[in-house]
Amino acid sequence: MHTQVLRLTLILSLLFIPAVTLAASCADLGRLTIDTVTITAAESKAEGILEQRFGPDFSLPSHCAVAAVLSPSDDSHIEMALWLPEDWNGKFLAVGNGGWAGSISYSAMARGLQAGYAVASNDTGHQGASAAFAAGHPEKLVDFGWRAMHEMTVLSKTLVEAFYDIAPRLSYYQGCSTGGRQGMMEAQRFPEDFDGMIIGAPVYNMLALNATQFSNMKTLIEDRRQAFTPDEVELLHNAVLQACETNDGVADGFLNNPLACDFEPASLQCGNTDSVSCLTVDQVRAVERVYGGVYSPSGELYYPGHARGFELGWRMPAADDVPSDLQTDATRYVLYEDPEWDWRRFDLDRDLPAVREKAGYLEALDTDLREFQARGGKLLFYHGWNDPGPSPLNTINYYQGVLQTVGGDMDDWMRLYMMPGMGHCSGGIGPDNADFLGALEAWVEEDVAPASITASRIREGRVDMTRPLCPYPAVATWDGSGNPDDAASYSCR
Repeated sequence: MHTQVLRLTLILSLLFIPAVTLAASCADLGRLTIDTVTITAAESKAEGILEQRFGPDFSLPSHCAVAAVLSPSDDSHIEMALWLPEDWNGKFLAVGNGGWAGSISYSAMARGLQAGYAVASNDTGHQGASAAFAAGHPEKLVDFGWRAMHEMTVLSKTLVEAFYDIAPRLSYYQGCSTGGRQGMMEAQRFPEDFDGMIIGAPVYNMLALNATQFSNMKTLIEDRRQAFTPDEVELLHNAVLQACETNDGVADGFLNNPLACDFEPASLQCGNTDSVSCLTVDQVRAVERVYGGVYSPSGELYYPGHARGFELGWRMPAADDVPSDLQTDATRYVLYEDPEWDWRRFDLDRDLPAVREKAGYLEALDTDLREFQARGGKLLFYHGWNDPGPSPLNTINYYQGVLQTVGGDMDDWMRLYMMPGMGHCSGGIGPDNADFLGALEAWVEEDVAPASITASRIREGRVDMTRPLCPYPAVATWDGSGNPDDAASYSCR
């Protein structure tokens, strides 16, 4: 077994003694004895405000707030929070993290609590946003990779049943980026944990993503001939829009279907001379690599390129810049376990295979989801076409891999929604707000598969654009009449 089974004396006793012995108050949860778990707080919270240092504050309904530390291994220290609302909808929601995690996702928990869910999040077993925790601590790396989310989910369901005297009737998961990878790990390793899952912009092959972004950034720092000025990035982006923006009949500032865009970077080439209206041979080569993906010497695709239209999100380093910690940490701390390791020594074709050999369990690559499908699970993917981080083409590759592995008609249990103009998980020029949880609830609870999901764009406090998100490979197509900023003017085709 990959994980220890939590043994809760109180729950085991259900087989032998009356239900009156169950915990019935928030304070009682703090007195439970649970193997490998320390409950550090269990407090009733009145209706109030969750203040955020970054982002909006949240109004919270009254609830029981539980904090706990999970220790599935001798070197584990997973901090988690579980909020149990007074006005419970009968369901459980787990939410994911971002980057290397290192903190509890309270804002995502707040949204779940507002919707009536018993909701939980964890820090994946360490504090701080870097991978420094991994050096010399292989068990902590396992916690980050997959164990923390599963252990939290098992304990949360146990506490929910102890508190409400009934198990959650349904369990949902929602996460984006690292949270997307965490969700995919759950579907692959523990298909019984959740009934419905929302997976956004997943970094499911995070070692490959970090290494190839690291390699591209290192190239741009060391070979300034391939780097772009902000004006040159804008030149490239405008050329893409000019070539493809109105393919769908609508000029809206982004590509509705980048896969239909046939823009070629060489069309901007003007030789190795500086110009404000064209790109050098070296710059064209850099663009072709960022669109085409990164390959091994033998032709293996390490990681796919970005979709056309993403260009304004392409980070260009200064000459004295260094790659980001998010790019270098897997090599520095996971592979070499050396805080002083010099990023200039990085070699993609040596270091990526080596880190995968050492810690390949961090990647959620398994496309065999038949167990999740067989138990009736529903899986909703989404990804922004303009994402400058994990490539939307990478998510499409996984989706197609599941189709090939599982076979049959997938629309009844797995769907992918591409979001035109959206960046990484949110933001960008396109509509980036969508009620994925509501759509998933209707799918799981009413067997109403989302034929489309309406996304909105909010500017200056008001909605100024809506678009339907269509199940891939369908594309939202303007009907040729009606307001092009209104979702009702589009059909999925």
